[in-house]
Amino acid sequence: MKPIELRSDTFTLPAPEMRRAMADAELGDDVFGEDPTVNRLEALMAERMGKEAAVFVTSGTQGNLIAMLTHCPRGAEVIVGENAHIPTFEGGGSSIVGGLGLRLVRTDAKGRLDLGHVRENIRPDDEHFPRTRLICVENTHNRAGGMVQNEEDLAAVRGLADRRGLPVHIDGARVFNAAVKLAVPVANLAAFGDSISICLSKGLGCPVGSLLCGTKDFIHEARRNRKMLGGGMRQAGVLAAAGIYALENMVDRLAEDHENARIASEGLAAMPGVKLAPPPDTNLLYFTVDGWNARKLEERLNAAGVRCFDEAGRIRWVTHYGITRADIDEALDRTRKVLSAGA
Repeated sequence: MKPIELRSDTFTLPAPEMRRAMADAELGDDVFGEDPTVNRLEALMAERMGKEAAVFVTSGTQGNLIAMLTHCPRGAEVIVGENAHIPTFEGGGSSIVGGLGLRLVRTDAKGRLDLGHVRENIRPDDEHFPRTRLICVENTHNRAGGMVQNEEDLAAVRGLADRRGLPVHIDGARVFNAAVKLAVPVANLAAFGDSISICLSKGLGCPVGSLLCGTKDFIHEARRNRKMLGGGMRQAGVLAAAGIYALENMVDRLAEDHENARIASEGLAAMPGVKLAPPPDTNLLYFTVDGWNARKLEERLNAAGVRCFDEAGRIRWVTHYGITRADIDEALDRTRKVLSAGA
């Protein structure tokens, strides 16, 4: 029985053409700024995002941490959504490594910051308090189910930040999914952040890597922080070549992942007791089933070859490169059989 891998879009495997691009990459020492393939990737991503410069980093977690370290001095405070990736899944690096506090604010069902709560949590200029130095947003929002923040949503955050003299960092791990969903240039969304991190190893299908984009001065300082964190790579063009291939060939196909997620959600919703939480916006979907403990259902689905996991009492499926419409149909069929057998 072929396993159907729906745990995450990090399980994508490089396309054959991507592997060939990696094998043929022109190489140099990136720490010396002499890897031509890394330089090309950074220039290409900066152009796509409408930013002056970019730096290639090992992961989205590293990219977000570098951004916070570059924007903020030790002892400062960062405003971020309560269920965002940064406070939930990034190992506490902002506090452990950066000496930064995270001020968690409420978000709605789409992962959008409650701007009233943001205003309440921007610290006054008082020696008793740390200084608020940054606002972070996430697009698409992982724990909200891959929900998209559109230009109006981001403009509202930007406007508040500008009024209070604060920069904005966008955790844009899946920002290309957002752009494809909205049918807008990705630069339109990136424009609302002073910095933005973008993951290559999720829906874009690369084996590793992310980029952090911003002004030339910001990226100059970010490179210092990358080095401090051990992120200075040498002949990294082997990896950067995959990113170039992805930007040129893997973005438009994200619409296929969104369609597969929609089909999966409709198939699940037709099954007795299944509740989508919420219906998918892009390539992530979460669901619960009446009468089933999520951990038990996870075990039964995995035993049936539907790879998934229980996240906070919900089953998560993620569509991605390598998952076909036939795989979705088969996953739905296996799920029906599991549910019909009973808890």
